Amino acid sequence: MGMAAAPLIVSLLYCTVLAVHASHVVYPELQSLEATEVDKELRTGYHFQPPKHWINDPNGPMYYKGLYHLFYQYNPKGAVWGNIIWAHSVSTDLIDWVALEPGIYPSKPFDINGCWSGSATILPNGVPVIMYTGIDPKERQVQNVAYPANLSDPFLRKWVKPDYNPIINPDHGINASAFRDPTTAWYGPDGHWRLVVGSKENMRGIAVLYRSRDFRRWIKAHHSLHAGLTGMWECPDFYPVAVAGGRRHHQSGVDTAELHDSTVAAEVKYVLKVSLDVTRYEYYTIGWYDHAKDRYTPDLDFPDNDYGLRYDYGDFYASKSFFDPVKKRRVLWGWANESDTVPDDRNKGWAGIQAIPRKIFLSRSGRQLIQWPVEEIKSLRAKHVNVSNKAVKGGDYFKVGGFKSSDVEAAFMIKNLEKAEKFNASWRTDAQGLCKKLNSHVKGGVGPFGLWLLASDDLKERTAVFFRVFKNNDTSYVVLMCNDPTRSSFESQIYRPTFAGFVNIDITKTKKIALRTLIDHSVVESFGAGGKTCILTRVYPRKAVGDNAHLFVFNNGESDIKLTNLRAWEMKTPTMNKRLGQ
Repeated sequence: MGMAAAPLIVSLLYCTVLAVHASHVVYPELQSLEATEVDKELRTGYHFQPPKHWINDPNGPMYYKGLYHLFYQYNPKGAVWGNIIWAHSVSTDLIDWVALEPGIYPSKPFDINGCWSGSATILPNGVPVIMYTGIDPKERQVQNVAYPANLSDPFLRKWVKPDYNPIINPDHGINASAFRDPTTAWYGPDGHWRLVVGSKENMRGIAVLYRSRDFRRWIKAHHSLHAGLTGMWECPDFYPVAVAGGRRHHQSGVDTAELHDSTVAAEVKYVLKVSLDVTRYEYYTIGWYDHAKDRYTPDLDFPDNDYGLRYDYGDFYASKSFFDPVKKRRVLWGWANESDTVPDDRNKGWAGIQAIPRKIFLSRSGRQLIQWPVEEIKSLRAKHVNVSNKAVKGGDYFKVGGFKSSDVEAAFMIKNLEKAEKFNASWRTDAQGLCKKLNSHVKGGVGPFGLWLLASDDLKERTAVFFRVFKNNDTSYVVLMCNDPTRSSFESQIYRPTFAGFVNIDITKTKKIALRTLIDHSVVESFGAGGKTCILTRVYPRKAVGDNAHLFVFNNGESDIKLTNLRAWEMKTPTMNKRLGQ
């Protein structure tokens, strides 16, 4: 995509010349101001980021000859968007990363004005191919291909861009300024490759479908793969997921390379994810793909609108997934932008991180996707604290310990659901607005209860991750999960939105709910009910930093709860993007 940006609060004292480049705010006089110092106080310890400067979309993730590869949009000259290239890092475990030289950068007429987002496809002969969006001399968005210069090099350090690029031009009827982010290609039973490019026509988001026999000459299909009245579709992702009851476990990933096999195709459903340029959130649907007609049809439970299901209900955008052939799983990467100010980013010397890679699969019910941090992250766990079977009365809280960088798993039991507040049906389409109205400071019936983290000892700075339960009728309840950073920092100019999503569980069966939260200096990633609801928040404490950052359990509801178990691990710092050979 190469162009996404979260809401920014701009100080005109620092930047007097502004331009809007598509959906990005561009700061010409800041684009090439290289950082001479890097602020490490809020810099993450175990999330992916380069040593300095701006990053955004993850690009072309893949596994090749023993190494995980991640490319990403990067400004090598400054901490704001601009001068974008494909930076490149490799890892053996998705945790420790080594930085290589840039993989793709402007060098040819078809990408001379920019190398924006794209995907990787592994051909049947094992050759990896990158498809990406280039910006040509006319400022058109065109689709290009690149091949490794040396297939025997597992690091894939050099890439060749054939002169026959671009392989897909924006023809008649395509908006050349909104035509980007090609997906991983898939091979059909008819011997044709297919891929999708994101676009729009007025307010109609479009997954434009192309076919090819040789991966060189691509023809636009007469119809799109799918479309919806939601504005521009950026960073589309289309992939299969295993269904429960098939020959493979439903948590196993499915490689798009298998889809020409009719037996495999019969045991999968499909996910279409799009990043909405209008709302800056990502939405997905689950449905069926007709190979013969090249049509994707979402299930009736999955509407094409901006209040459908999301991967993440927080600061998570421009995501890209890939199939891991070693562990037979699908892994999801997503970008988390900063929500402090542009001057802050300039002073820090860096902006943007990648979320922890997540395993993603279809739930057993088929009603949603489940996400969970990749298992390798547990290798960073160090000393820990354990709390079991502790009652927390309404209005009470207690301190667990000091954690600036940690992995926390907690389970709560509700004593009395009858005290739950009445749920208003109009809230169903606005969880975020509900959380803003009934935040962690507002006393409730059942909840808010959960964690205060990155909290100062006096609790004047704290970020809340919590649940609140509502009574829908006499027999059913609604569970809301929130990340509330409204008191996360003394800094008044920081953008601090509450983020929230509903949790699809039947709380009446066990009266229990689980929470896992990854805390890393300036980022909080939360996974509710085993990964059914995920929320990432950026926070910038000024007091609750380093050894002054603490973890608390709280209950601000009338109903007592029990903390049945809490385990909190301090996290070690992995190798993060040192240069090869350092």
